[in-house]
Amino acid sequence: MKTAELKRKARENEGMTVKEIKAYEKLVKPKVHVYGKYGTLAKKYLQEYNIVKYMALAGDLPEYLHGIDEQADEMYKVMYEKLSKSEQFQKTGVFLHDLRVEEEIKRRIEEEILSQLVYVS
Repeated sequence: MKTAELKRKARENEGMTVKEIKAYEKLVKPKVHVYGKYGTLAKKYLQEYNIVKYMALAGDLPEYLHGIDEQADEMYKVMYEKLSKSEQFQKTGVFLHDLRVEEEIKRRIEEEILSQLVYVS
């Protein structure tokens, strides 16, 4: 079947056979947006707890979520630089101590990103 005919049938909501539907799906693939960790968490949060904002962002949602990811990356870099220079988080060369320090830095940054960027109304 011709491409134009398939598109016309789908647009006009005409009855289509399974074969025609499969051909149409191959022809018109939906856009799949891939987000990072924080963009994905923000999307889930909006869907579950702030549906009004989620619906209001409809067409701009991909840009909004990619923006969350970019802001989170930037915030992570800045905070990591700042915290790693802090006297409280200096590394000693003792593996387990340095591992705990690194995990604490990551935990604090994660907490800040989630509260400032992801879980906001």
